[in-house]
Order: sequence, then structure tokens, then C-alpha cells
Amino acid sequence: MRPILALFALSVGLVAAADPAARAQPKAVTIKLNKLAAPAPAGWVSEKPKYTLRSYQFQLPGEKGGPAGEFIVMPESDPKAEKVFPRWKAQFATTDAAKESKQALKDATVDLLDVTGTWKYKEGPFNKAAKEEERVDYRVVWAVIGEKDEATHVRMSGPKEVVAKHYPAFEAWLKALK
Repeated sequence: MRPILALFALSVGLVAAADPAARAQPKAVTIKLNKLAAPAPAGWVSEKPKYTLRSYQFQLPGEKGGPAGEFIVMPESDPKAEKVFPRWKAQFATTDAAKESKQALKDATVDLLDVTGTWKYKEGPFNKAAKEEERVDYRVVWAVIGEKDEATHVRMSGPKEVVAKHYPAFEAWLKALK
């Protein structure tokens, strides 16, 4: 009888391993800024940040195996949008559209820059030796989230279709910051 129970337990284990729903789901991540926080949107895949200037990094899944997008959080940043926006816009060789807007949260302000076009991407933007790569039909949404004298920069970037797909979740995340 024991061999039958062992075989049954093994078969149940194999079925559970083959069923994606039976596997452990990734733990939800709460993105914490200075005094504000909100859970990361479902579907965003948390990754270990590539650089020490980033406190969070997420992959934004693309369409049917296509290129993914990225969402990063950079704390302790410059709170003046008028200072950083021109530098960020200059990262684009061509722009199909560039929009600036402002939102008010309960305890913060959000300055948004939304640019679509050909992005002159550099892996290390402050590294003069970093190779520049042109990414055509890309969309980058930068936000300066200001809380009193402190600010956090966030950036959502990727092929324009991928960013468009994830933009509503980004807006909902901003509104959820408390």
C-alpha cells in the first residue's frame, strides 16, 4: 500500500508543478517613496535594480514576446521639473509628441513629461563613454514627484505600444500614492 501512496503523492506533485496556478505567485511589492507609498501594479515584474541610484525597477511585459518596457524609481532627486525636463527632452532625436502636465496629490505634486519619438538611449546617461543607442518609436514618461523639499523621479519607458498598455496602471499607481 505504501508504494501506491508514494506514487499518488508523486503524481499530485507533478500535476501541481505543471499547473501555473499551483505555483507560488510573486509577492506584491509596495513602492515606497519618501513619505508616500502604493502597491506596484499587477503584471509589473519586480527586478533587482541595475544601479545604486535606483530604489525599484520593474519590467513591463511586451506584446507576444516583443520587447518589454521598464519602470524605474530614483529617490533623492532634483525637485525642479523646469531644470530636468529640458535635459530629458534632449534625449530624443525626434519627437512625435511631447506633453507636460502637473497633478496634485494630497501630500505631493507630480510634474509629468511624456515624450514619444526616437530616444537616444544611453545605459549610463552620466557616463560619457556609454554607447548611445537610437530606439525608434519609443515613449518615455518621466515624473518628478515632489514632497516638500524632497523629490523622487520615476521613468516608464519602452516601445510606445508597451507604454500605452501600461500607462493606465501607472496613472492608477500615482493616484494611489498615500
